Parts: sequence; structure tokens; C-alpha cells
Amino acid sequence: MSKLAEFRQLEKHLAEQLQALEALKGDAGLKKEIEFESKLRALLAEYGYSLQNVITLLDPHAVRRAPAAQSKIGTRKPRQVKVYKNPHTGEVVETKGGNHKTLKEWKAKYDSATVESWLSK
Repeated sequence: MSKLAEFRQLEKHLAEQLQALEALKGDAGLKKEIEFESKLRALLAEYGYSLQNVITLLDPHAVRRAPAAQSKIGTRKPRQVKVYKNPHTGEVVETKGGNHKTLKEWKAKYDSATVESWLSK
């Protein structure tokens, strides 16, 4: 696509978005929501409350549910580095998982149990 065609297409999209924005500005429902939000934020500031405080007041169980869902994300214990030393070649492999190329080759050649016995402690 040429630069001129791309420019005209973007210009057309911008005009459509501006038209949609103007339609929303005249919407009575949107004006009511904006007014409600501004009054709510002013009321929260007046009493020194945050949105989380209000949620806790209105639904005490919501606080208990939310951290449980979030705590599962990113709480996995980091894997320990395992060091294997091949007694036949003296080669050392350090890995956190079993998906290491050399480790797989050793397990195919010498058997998995034998390779696991090479694990340094």
C-alpha cells in the first residue's frame, strides 16, 4: 500500500472515530455516568475512602476471592539447578528442567535411571 493510500485510509478512520466521539458526547446516558463518577470520586475523597474500601464494604467476600485468584499467578517456586556429570566423558550439564539436549542424548544412550544417578548433590 502506498503512503498516500495509507494516509487516506487513516484519515478516513480518524474522521469516523471523531464522528463516533461527537455522537457519544451528546448521549444523555454518558453524561449521567460522567456526572455520577465525578460525584462518587469527590465523595470518596471527602471521606478518605478508596474504591477498594467501598468494594470491601459492599461485598466483604470479594476481597477474599480476588487475592486467591491473583495469588496463583506467578507464585510458582523457581526450579532448582541440577548438575549432571557424565563419568564416562567428564562432561557437565547444568539444567533446571529435563528438556536439555545433551541430557536427552545421555538418557537415550545410557538409560534414564543411570543418568539420574549422575546427579551431583
